[in-house]
Amino acid sequence: MTQEKVFVDGLITKRNEKAPDWIIASHSVKVDDFITFLKANAKNGWVNFDTKKAGSGKMYNELNTFVPKKQEAAPVAEDNNGEVPF
Repeated sequence: MTQEKVFVDGLITKRNEKAPDWIIASHSVKVDDFITFLKANAKNGWVNFDTKKAGSGKMYNELNTFVPKKQEAAPVAEDNNGEVPF
C-alpha cells in the first residue's frame, strides 16, 4: 500500500548554485503555516521530514511517516543445567 505524500506547509528549501559548497541549502519559513503544519503532524513532540530533489532539480520537503516495527523478543533458551546441547 503506497502512502500519499504529505508536503511540508510553510517551508521552502532552495539551493543557490552560486553559494559556497559549505552552504547546502537555504530555507524560508512562513511562520503561521509552518506552526499549523507542525502542530497537526507532531508525534511525541517531534515532526520528521525529508528534503528531497524532484526530477526537475527543485527541492521540496516531505513529511517522513516511517514508523519502525516493534521487534519481538527473542526466544529464551532453556536451561540445560550447564550441559552443552549437542
